[in-house]
Amino acid sequence: MDDKIEAKLSAPPSKQDLRRDAITERVLEIGSVRIDTLVDELDVSRMTVHRDLDALEARGVLRKSRGVVTAVASSLFEASTDYRLRQQSAEKRAIAKLAFDLIEPGEAIVLDDSTTGLNLAELLPQKEPLTVITNFGRVLDMLYGKRGISLISTGGEYYQLCDAYKGNLALSALNQLSADTYFMSTPAVSNGVCFHQQPELIQVKRAMFQCAKKRVLIADHTKFSKRALYSMMPIHEFDVVISDSRLSREHVTEIRRSGVQLIIAKTHPGKTEIS
Repeated sequence: MDDKIEAKLSAPPSKQDLRRDAITERVLEIGSVRIDTLVDELDVSRMTVHRDLDALEARGVLRKSRGVVTAVASSLFEASTDYRLRQQSAEKRAIAKLAFDLIEPGEAIVLDDSTTGLNLAELLPQKEPLTVITNFGRVLDMLYGKRGISLISTGGEYYQLCDAYKGNLALSALNQLSADTYFMSTPAVSNGVCFHQQPELIQVKRAMFQCAKKRVLIADHTKFSKRALYSMMPIHEFDVVISDSRLSREHVTEIRRSGVQLIIAKTHPGKTEIS
């Protein structure tokens, strides 16, 4: 693995990272928060909070106005890669290990700009030879030069927030490919349908979906309690769904009724449940 990527995945988050994560979670939870409230809750100086807010505003996560912080609509489920890497990390690792078990040497697999998929990418050299097709810059960095891994980048217009490629060039590349398995992420699942906040990334995901013979949804339990604006595809079109043991009973029942195989990753000692 690239030293910089390995450091990013293994290094503990700084106090600044944790504080900014806490601000982001608080704002996304209730939509808007007074800056005075954040100062009191975080027990840090007003200047420190304003520096954090300025950094988050620059990333497009939130907006400051007259003493109030408000979530930006497009940030609801389109947070930065660094932020997403720190969320549900144990669940994502467990899901990635089960996804890895579905792969056979010699296959061509597709990974999108998923941090769960990034955990899967870290394991892939153990099953070489493989062909990996992706639009995610961090997957390309992680697997570059690894023995037995043939990398195919979609190319296209670079989207810095997600470190991913999108647009017509990416779609054209995917339309010319045929892969074995696509491991798809989604920011939100509602009423049995996967949703996303970015229309152009949806187009890429749909093209990936179409070029693969087998489709596997990798989504931790939090995705099933979130919302996003644009629908992608219903769960019943997937062959397998992999989630974690904190997935609600209601959502377990919903997935099973759709006829899709559900695999539950345990994040505590115990056997993996497959249904």
